[in-house]
Amino acid sequence: MKKTGSIIVAILLVACTALGDTEDRRKQEDRLHNAGEVMTAVLNMPDTIPQSVLDKTKCVVVVPSVVKAAFVVGGSYGRGAMVCRSGKDFTGPWGAPSMMALEGGSFGLQIGVDATDFVFLIMNERGASSLLHSKVKLGGDAEAAAGPVGRNAEADTDAYMRAEILTYSRARGVFAGVSLEGSTLRPDNDANEALYGQKVPAREIVLRNGEQIPRASRQLDGLLDKVTPHPANG
Repeated sequence: MKKTGSIIVAILLVACTALGDTEDRRKQEDRLHNAGEVMTAVLNMPDTIPQSVLDKTKCVVVVPSVVKAAFVVGGSYGRGAMVCRSGKDFTGPWGAPSMMALEGGSFGLQIGVDATDFVFLIMNERGASSLLHSKVKLGGDAEAAAGPVGRNAEADTDAYMRAEILTYSRARGVFAGVSLEGSTLRPDNDANEALYGQKVPAREIVLRNGEQIPRASRQLDGLLDKVTPHPANG
């Protein structure tokens, strides 16, 4: 009798674990879907990211619906996804996503009473490699600047040329470059494990050409493949 009871408990534990894993994976898939929706909306806006900037971008990080964290004065927290051009030199096709976390910093009135979407463009290999290894503080570990807007705008000022990361926000239908210095971006390793079903480093996910792109990320990847399939030189 005791043996039967132990077997039943073991079966229930396995079932609960499986259900928990499925729920965690669905959360990450929802975030990927939302990231694709945000990027689609952004690129359909009249004042969107300049094409010349998109073509130079190594990686894109989209963090949908960031809200103020009540337990951190002036701080915020959000989760999203990072998609990069594959290959060691970030010049291949857009690849599989790594889940990311945005933390800290004071976003001030950018948040307001509504949730705000954030888009980060990683402009060089150093910035991309740093993000794939560890937490990066904007304005500290990586040079960051509010990104330019306007489909045909030029982005050749010193600030844009020096920046490793260009930052944008979208709230209440307005898309604009925004300063997020002091906030941090990092790989969300627990979320990656939930999404891919195993512990795998963010760098390995992003740079492997053979990594299968999750169905939930196909909107984001497909959009980037369409609007900027090939990287610009320089």
